[in-house]
Amino acid sequence: MARAFAIVAEAAGDIEAREALLDRAMGPKRRKKSSEKLRRGRRPSEGLAFVARDPSGAVVGTVRLWDVTLGENGPAALLLGPLAVEPGLKSGGIGSALMRHAVAEAARLGHDAILLVGDAPYYGRFGFSAGRTGSLAMPGPYERHRLLALELKEGALDGAKGTIKAAGRKVKALDFV
Repeated sequence: MARAFAIVAEAAGDIEAREALLDRAMGPKRRKKSSEKLRRGRRPSEGLAFVARDPSGAVVGTVRLWDVTLGENGPAALLLGPLAVEPGLKSGGIGSALMRHAVAEAARLGHDAILLVGDAPYYGRFGFSAGRTGSLAMPGPYERHRLLALELKEGALDGAKGTIKAAGRKVKALDFV
């Protein structure tokens, strides 16, 4: 039986619950991933951080998108991640709903492309593939076949090459007060 949940914009009060969920779902090594290097010291792209809440209001899922550039002076894109669901609720549709919502909002806000590092069989159903990422690289170690992309605007990744770089809003000291 499917559990009820709602997808809403992440709020400042969700930080502690989100971080605890990510620790449960992904473990302590999550902070050492190449994707994390691109997120460190940055804020998610404006309007593109979401949580799934159960009927009690508890955070049971999370997804965020981050501003990046593709190579030196390359086009802008988004980096999706992490996507996480409360471990006991996996296969309940929360992750899929978060993905569909995030992709739709990114398109609605006018973004051109989304990249992520993940499993092609899972993310392929949302239109992601490694077909357009062959000339791109993540900073630090990663598995090339797991670098996937989705063009929200046809041709957005034409000619994109080089190392993906962090962009967008930096975290300010006041963000932690």
